[in-house]
Amino acid sequence: MLHCPAEDLGEDDGAVAALDDMAVDLTVVLGRNRMPVHMLLRMGRGAVIELEATETDMVDILANGYPVARGQVVVNGSRISVEITEILKKPTLIRTAGTTIGDASSPWRRRPRLDIGPQGSVPAL
Repeated sequence: MLHCPAEDLGEDDGAVAALDDMAVDLTVVLGRNRMPVHMLLRMGRGAVIELEATETDMVDILANGYPVARGQVVVNGSRISVEITEILKKPTLIRTAGTTIGDASSPWRRRPRLDIGPQGSVPAL
């Protein structure tokens, strides 16, 4: 559950109210590990995957696959929560022929690459 205090909404509550019914998939990335497929296929119930992270590392928070914030894991009894400590700015998107820098180059989101040719022409698919 996402908790946002009412005082953080600001003056223009009408704009925020329009988004009330919009669904957003939130993902919290605790850590990562890389392994060969054969090791993954051998894993069974009870297998432990070690992460390249420690208990004090920041976690990445993704909204619909895009990084939006970073936070700290908070354990309160048997409940685990994430306290947001940093809101990430949306990267600017710079496009030149054959190169994309910004949203499309995010390590979290892999999309098919569309090369834009000279004078903005797009090759036929």
